[in-house]
Amino acid sequence: MFRKLIAVCAVLLVGSMLASAQDEPKGEVFGGYQYFHANSGVSGVDNFNLNGWNAAASGYFTRNLGITADFGGAYGTPSVLGVGVKTNFYTFLFGPSVRFPNSSRVTPFARVLFGGGRLSGSAFGVSASSTDFTWAAGGGIDANLSRNFAIRVAQADFLQTRVSGSSQNNFRFSAGIVLKF
Repeated sequence: MFRKLIAVCAVLLVGSMLASAQDEPKGEVFGGYQYFHANSGVSGVDNFNLNGWNAAASGYFTRNLGITADFGGAYGTPSVLGVGVKTNFYTFLFGPSVRFPNSSRVTPFARVLFGGGRLSGSAFGVSASSTDFTWAAGGGIDANLSRNFAIRVAQADFLQTRVSGSSQNNFRFSAGIVLKF
């Protein structure tokens, strides 16, 4: 009787350990490089590219559904009508995210984020800035190296800004590392 009780306890212990090992991490933190292709939205002014950083934190309520806070900074000196304009663009976005864990080492995800973007530019000692509504929709692929570490191979977002009353349709690409906990 005692041996059967120990055997049942051992099976339950091993089974619960295996079940917990299959749980997905409840949160993750991402940090990496960002390429930002900006649509000027102004007639006669070319589109331009900025480079910078992207960081995000996500918390998951279920295996698939969570919420993400995403922050980014992109910098450059595009030529506007022949003049180099030092440009900084910062985003602060929040919204729902969905991940699709599976038995492979690749985890795709998708999200829709809402918040703001702050664009600032300066040339010849004159500067201007504007903070306006911004939203993004996109997703990406994480290559899981272990339970707690992944490489974000690709994250692509359609990012729409609204500066000075007009909309600009932009593209953002990010890649980097993900820590999961």
